[in-house]
Amino acid sequence: MRKVLLITASILLAIAGSTGFAQQTNKNMKAKILFVVTSHDTKGSTGEKTGYYLAEVSHPWKVLTDAGYEIDFVSPKGGNPPVDGFDLSDPENKEFWENEYYHQKITHSLKPSEVKADEYVGIFYAGGHGAMWDLPENKEIAQIAAKIYEKNGVVAAVCHGPAGLVNIQLSNGSYLVAGKKINGFSNEEEELVKLTKVVPFLLEDQLKSRGGIYEKSAPWQEHVTVDGRLITGQNPQSAKAVGEAIKKALSK
Repeated sequence: MRKVLLITASILLAIAGSTGFAQQTNKNMKAKILFVVTSHDTKGSTGEKTGYYLAEVSHPWKVLTDAGYEIDFVSPKGGNPPVDGFDLSDPENKEFWENEYYHQKITHSLKPSEVKADEYVGIFYAGGHGAMWDLPENKEIAQIAAKIYEKNGVVAAVCHGPAGLVNIQLSNGSYLVAGKKINGFSNEEEELVKLTKVVPFLLEDQLKSRGGIYEKSAPWQEHVTVDGRLITGQNPQSAKAVGEAIKKALSK
């Protein structure tokens, strides 16, 4: 009988210990933010290469990881997404690209089917012209974003990243951007880079057509728009400030 009691006590202690460990592990787990990057690598029929714009990943990544968040990456096709704006003279670009842990993560990005929306407190769409081709029509990522938003998470995007927002619909059928202040790469900026006839649509016009209250600054000026838990930045110059705005929104 004494032996049985000792064994029972040992089992109970083990269970208590594992429960305590699980609680401690959960307590120590970092809150996670999902970064969305494009899988598209060519600007229309021009033959020119594109992809996600590196600084639009690295600058908010730096802000958010310094604040203690864990970043995961998803792309429409998963795997190694194409990169544009590859400039390692930018300190944040260099730090991000040479970080072995995160380099492994982005070059092995998740497929949408591998993402569990409940694990994330926010989602951020990085820009780069490739985003204009594959992010608007990706229903899986749009549904992930809608779930995160409707569970009080933050949805954010910068430059061409808001292309991923234009078709997000909430559970009531309304478009996420409808009636909200928003911005993204402007028509003037698209004209300046001579791609108005190449991109599948003009982002400014499309955001307006979905009911977004579009606002902008002069080309290449930092401009971040915050409407509750929806955060958007106009251009690459706005990437760091979008990261700061995400951090501030999540701290509330």
